[in-house]
Amino acid sequence: MSRKQITGMGPAPRTGVDDSGCPILHVDMDAFFASVELLERPELRGRPVIVGSPAGRGVVLSATYEARAQGVHSAMPMSRARRLCPRATIIPPSHGKYTEVSRGVMEIFHAVTPLVEPIASDEAFLDVAGAGRRLGSPSVIAAMIRAEVLERFGITCSVGIASSKFIAKLASKQCKPDGMLVVPADEVVAFLHPLPVSALWGVGERTEQSLVRLGIRTVGDLARVPSGTLQRELGQAVGGHLAALAWGRDERAVTAHVPDKSIGNEETFAVDVDDPEVIRRELLRLSERVAARMRKAGHVGRTVSVKLRRADFSTISRSRTLKEPTDVAQEIYATACELFQAADLDRVRLRLVGVRMEGLRPADSASRQLSLGERETGWREAEQAMDRAVRRFGPDAVLPASLVRGRLDEMEA
Repeated sequence: MSRKQITGMGPAPRTGVDDSGCPILHVDMDAFFASVELLERPELRGRPVIVGSPAGRGVVLSATYEARAQGVHSAMPMSRARRLCPRATIIPPSHGKYTEVSRGVMEIFHAVTPLVEPIASDEAFLDVAGAGRRLGSPSVIAAMIRAEVLERFGITCSVGIASSKFIAKLASKQCKPDGMLVVPADEVVAFLHPLPVSALWGVGERTEQSLVRLGIRTVGDLARVPSGTLQRELGQAVGGHLAALAWGRDERAVTAHVPDKSIGNEETFAVDVDDPEVIRRELLRLSERVAARMRKAGHVGRTVSVKLRRADFSTISRSRTLKEPTDVAQEIYATACELFQAADLDRVRLRLVGVRMEGLRPADSASRQLSLGERETGWREAEQAMDRAVRRFGPDAVLPASLVRGRLDEMEA
């Protein structure tokens, strides 16, 4: 098999691999948040490092490969990560730094091609079919991107190069960290079939268990099962989807801009909370964050939803659609409080709350209709003034009075 893999520390790659039918790149930063933190903590290189709350009960945001070797992975509860890797250095997240580096990395991508589809702050698909005459083959372009990311930001990335988004993403995962892997168009099946069936998009833990019960452990096993059988066992949509992926069929194009479908924030409490006042204060804090993000993105939304997770990890979600779209925190907060009250969770211990706005649309396409005699509240103008103050003086420059009081209470405690 003539796949070509390049790694940062490995031997020189074989030459002559045909990447002419591989216009899709999947570029994925290696342990992104952790790598950015190590730029200021070089003494921690080569050691297990976890980015997450040192004292709280949140989840792992990122981990170095030394920590991953101990079983730590993103989205794992921090309590479990600390048990698995007790010698790890835990660094609180610095989201502003990650945003700045992410913006710079995306600028590198856009300098190559306008067909960039970000799927997270640290990864994106690129269609480089139109850049070949100017910059060279897909492999040359990928090598150039890797070198520029390293030179400008001091972090590494891995790149999968293939004929489709699905195979490119699998390839980038296979060559991590700090690698590059080409899967020629005529070798997709040979690359794909030895992989575990869990490698396929849409195969979660339950689906994998169902497939294993059928004796299906690899993608090749799955490919040999008739599509009708898969649809009967897994449902028509899932069965048909997996049958196509098992043969590498993925017709999705790289989409240069995917509009936000929702904007939300959530918070895990340091200890379980059953005080309604504390919960409402957190709902206000989250509503402020969501509204600020919406205004920055130029969105308004119509549907407010809240997420309420009990101490036993059971989760309740409630939502309500407003009469008019909004980007005003006070309106979002008022609805979130009503949804919390309707959930009848007074004095029920909660470990997490979240606020999300859905049904987004461009703010300049929505106009507010006032009823006869109704007066503007002035909240939108006040919050826009807060935005300006925050941009100039920092995130804590202006806060609602109840959040200031809450912070003072926490300091006194």
